[in-house]
Amino acid sequence: MLLWIAIIIAVLWLLGLLANIGGGLIHILLVVAVIVLIIHFVQGRSRV
Repeated sequence: MLLWIAIIIAVLWLLGLLANIGGGLIHILLVVAVIVLIIHFVQGRSRV
């Protein structure tokens, strides 16, 4: 779940960067995506 959120945020960041819109919001999205990825890898996969 967290991985998909990070991927979506990273894609939105890339689209915003290429379209040159959003200003500082684009970089905030990138930081959020990196934090979500770090949390995902630290927690690891839970075995259910």
